Amino acid sequence: MVAENNNNNNKEVKLSASMDNNNNTKESNIRLEVLHKEPAFVKPETETPKGPYFLSNLDQNIAVIVRTIYCFKSEERGNEEAVQVIKKALSQVLVHYYPLAGRLTISPEGKLTVDCTEEGVVFVEAEANCKMDEIGDITKPDPETLGKLVYDVVDAKNILEVPPVTAQVTKFKCGGFVLGLCMNHCMFDGIGAMEFVNSWGQVARGLPLATPPFSDRTILTARNPPKIENLHQEFEEIEDKSNINSLYTKEPTLHRSFCFDPEKIKKLKLQATENSESLLGNSCTTFEALSAFVWRARTKSLKMLSDQKTKLLFAVDGRAKFEPPLPKGYFGNGIVLTNSICEAGELTEKPLSFAVGLVREAIKMVTDGYMRSAIDYFEVTRARPSLSSTLLITTWSRLGFHTTDFGWGEPVLSGPVALPEKEVTLFLSHGEQRRSINVLLGLPASAMDVFQEQFLQI
Repeated sequence: MVAENNNNNNKEVKLSASMDNNNNTKESNIRLEVLHKEPAFVKPETETPKGPYFLSNLDQNIAVIVRTIYCFKSEERGNEEAVQVIKKALSQVLVHYYPLAGRLTISPEGKLTVDCTEEGVVFVEAEANCKMDEIGDITKPDPETLGKLVYDVVDAKNILEVPPVTAQVTKFKCGGFVLGLCMNHCMFDGIGAMEFVNSWGQVARGLPLATPPFSDRTILTARNPPKIENLHQEFEEIEDKSNINSLYTKEPTLHRSFCFDPEKIKKLKLQATENSESLLGNSCTTFEALSAFVWRARTKSLKMLSDQKTKLLFAVDGRAKFEPPLPKGYFGNGIVLTNSICEAGELTEKPLSFAVGLVREAIKMVTDGYMRSAIDYFEVTRARPSLSSTLLITTWSRLGFHTTDFGWGEPVLSGPVALPEKEVTLFLSHGEQRRSINVLLGLPASAMDVFQEQFLQI
């Protein structure tokens, strides 16, 4: 069943933003106007389980809103039916993903949980006054522009007042449309989110779910009694000796996208294995080489003091590393943060292969025991990872968001609306056969110039 709220659905709210136009033959500054109809609530088509829904300790740590957009344009099919098709399919897929129609609350133990109320996903229909290719470059985050294509609950006082998912379909004059999603990371990690969006598309095309969700998160309950068996330095607060935060305050933050095509990746891997006896087989993975380069180059760019500690954080998919492995289609967060800490001087003065070795050790550290220990650590401390003097790398390059199809073919473009924090860098697959990697990051203006110089030297 698709249920809408009782507000006047014909009431429209006008939002506008200035944006650069990629088409140089037209005016370089287009005034985009988006008309938003009143939000509706899309409920599961049939009755679903009610009551509390358990979120694991791996879900608790990352209750942040992730905003993404998917741009669709088909030569054979216009956008007239887009809203109806996507809305109906949402009500059908929510039968399988029913917690998304609930609301976040706090359990008696003081943890996030979902109250499965069937209130529904917030859904907004919108129209833009331009063609889709006039949006500009969405390969880099741009919250001022792309933020018009997602629906934020503006009057929410805290995360509990924000529904787990909101969706907006914006139709453009060219016949294309954009699906904008705001999804709370506590509901799923990248793999889970990808499976949800792709399942939604499969339902829209009348297909069965390729990967039905496995919803029972109690399989990741903390042990009783808890056993903390690792240091878990991902939670360590590092003193900002280099006064990095003030640099971000004094200078404008620039967001840029750096494309590592196959040739550049090959060169980087060669540099990453030079002067190293420890790298077995004299090779490294693309992720190891890229992570090491970005960590080292960013540290140089921010001119960290030699004795300043710097931390690298990144998520490792634990689905296959748990014993037994998590079931196929596991709906929640199956990732765990791993880390490496090093003094800035050592990181920047030693060859790139040294940083690669640190990344490799951080990956090896993630075992079933490490992940269970991380779950128990939160149970005891309720601590959250610290981002002070930290680079947090998020990898979307292996996620299949580009395969989502609601009946208009795969998206012509997809990506994030914004980077959630200044410490976050995002890896996205790009180009022919997805063989290139776009590295998206934000840095103070002076630091961005230094980072770009290092990129050009590869």
